[in-house]
Amino acid sequence: MGLNRIGEFGFIRRMTRGGLVRPDGVLKAVGDDAAVFQSDPDRVSLVTTDLLVERIHFLRHHISGRDLGHKALAVNLSDIAAMGGVPREAFISIGIPDDCPLDYLDAFYEGMKALADRYKVNLLGGDTTGSRADLIVNIAVIGLADPWQIRYRDTARPGDRVCVTGNLGDSRAGLHLLLKELPVETDEFKGLLSAHLRPEPAIHEGLFLADAEGVHALIDVSDGLSSDLMHILEQSEVGGRIEAEKLPVSPDLRLFCRRFGFDPVDWALAGGEDYVLLCTLAPDRAPTIIEDFSARFGRPLCDIGEITATGKPILIRDGSPANLHRSGWNHFPLT
Repeated sequence: MGLNRIGEFGFIRRMTRGGLVRPDGVLKAVGDDAAVFQSDPDRVSLVTTDLLVERIHFLRHHISGRDLGHKALAVNLSDIAAMGGVPREAFISIGIPDDCPLDYLDAFYEGMKALADRYKVNLLGGDTTGSRADLIVNIAVIGLADPWQIRYRDTARPGDRVCVTGNLGDSRAGLHLLLKELPVETDEFKGLLSAHLRPEPAIHEGLFLADAEGVHALIDVSDGLSSDLMHILEQSEVGGRIEAEKLPVSPDLRLFCRRFGFDPVDWALAGGEDYVLLCTLAPDRAPTIIEDFSARFGRPLCDIGEITATGKPILIRDGSPANLHRSGWNHFPLT
């Protein structure tokens, strides 16, 4: 039986059975953006790791070393943000093929160090090895949080408002421009390209949400809104309703979709690697949280729908409901 029979998340469930043999102090093992464990009564530790493989996650001839270093660390910092934590230490392991120039590797570490410096993250080591063909990068990040600030995926409640902290679909459009080798002659298209190559982890936004009373579930949008929302719905055992007209779509993405004949709603739902945060808010607290977010960050916390008690996820578009399906990134799609 191949992996495409059980899919990525079926494989994760299969390989992690029996892995937790010493549960003392473990608050969350598998199934969220980071593992959570407690060794200090006043603080909890977060650990996340991401593996980036050339030709799967990036194309080396389409991304500079500096941008790759930035992005490789940013995706890990985003996981810590999605738990409401502060990133502290990072460990980098890298498999290097013979055809990877030293100046590319120098630029890779320069990009990573620049981002680490901005968020006061130490780069403490890792491992280095050769690779037969592709550049392989694995980064693990340790973060810290107060126990009461941790936010999980499985805590959404019926009646919650569903909100996102930023635009959706820009990164996917930037990837499309790269893969099709289309000219990036306008500032709008350059912005889409930057969204894909240099995502910004929402550390400060995650801390704000973790500190706000009434924020229930939290996740970062890495696989696409439809897929990451499904994680919350399935793990919280609830339903959901999303309003297409409320999805935050940037003017850049709207221009892109008009130019190439795409539907911006589809791109917003299925675009991965946006690394904005998706959260659910208690309905009585949502207006205050949304107002405070706007005052703090100078942009909206976009209310795009609500959590329902049961039923299949629904997308409301032009007043008509339709089933909302998982349409984002999956490493091992089911066949």
